[in-house]
Amino acid sequence: MSFTIKQASQKVGMSPHTIRFYEKQGLLPLLKRNDTGYRSFTNHDIEWLDFISCLRKTDIPITELKKIMDLTLEGNHTIQERKHILLTHREEMLEKQRELDLAFKKIEKKLRYFDDLEKREQAGSEDPSLLCE
Repeated sequence: MSFTIKQASQKVGMSPHTIRFYEKQGLLPLLKRNDTGYRSFTNHDIEWLDFISCLRKTDIPITELKKIMDLTLEGNHTIQERKHILLTHREEMLEKQRELDLAFKKIEKKLRYFDDLEKREQAGSEDPSLLCE
């Protein structure tokens, strides 16, 4: 079964413009065209686009995706290299997650502080020294 670019974009939640951009970046080298020259997406192409979309949400650089694609085209003897790219990216994501978790905790603390201030204000015990916490 094949899909048009519009159908592919709907399946992966990506605009046709973005798909064309990824193709120009060399991320879809196996993409075929039909007799009229339109892009024809297979289920495999859709899966790859979904993978690209997933990794882009994690801020992986396009250059890293291109390396993975180039290595994939070279064959299975590059599995370790592709795996290394993903392992390295996962470590970067874990570090970012730790940073975000810390920021989230600080935001939660500040929100609790604001809740306490609102309660005090409603109770009529506004103390200006509490505003500096």
